[in-house]
Amino acid sequence: MFQQFIHSKFDERYLTTIGVKVNKKTVNVSGATVEIFLWDVAGEVSQDKVPVSYFLGAHGIIYVFDLTRPLTYQNMASDISYLKKLAPKATVKIVGNKKDLVTQEQLNQVINTLDVPHNIATSAKTGENVLDLFENLASEMFQKLSK
Repeated sequence: MFQQFIHSKFDERYLTTIGVKVNKKTVNVSGATVEIFLWDVAGEVSQDKVPVSYFLGAHGIIYVFDLTRPLTYQNMASDISYLKKLAPKATVKIVGNKKDLVTQEQLNQVINTLDVPHNIATSAKTGENVLDLFENLASEMFQKLSK
């Protein structure tokens, strides 16, 4: 998803992030040019296994789960609770990815099984809703920081 947002491309060979990968992108938010730093943190693990320092000072968190793999949202409620304790002022977006691989009926089934409300369903492959997600997150973070 980060590749789609940062470089407008999708790589079929993309592998789960191990550790952390940091990227930067300049975006326009409410008429202001803003640089956002994106930390793509390890997938496939419970967030309490990720170093606390990765989240301290975060203004926004995107928690991504795979719509095609229930295992990826099994620990979501506890992960989100943990992340909100580490970064209580951060804007949190919960995102189901791989929307292109599920039907609307399957998407609705996943949504109905979640313990926490999700914000959006995306497809990193097609780009569907990816830009909207990041623009919305940047806008919400900018509004919070402007107060």
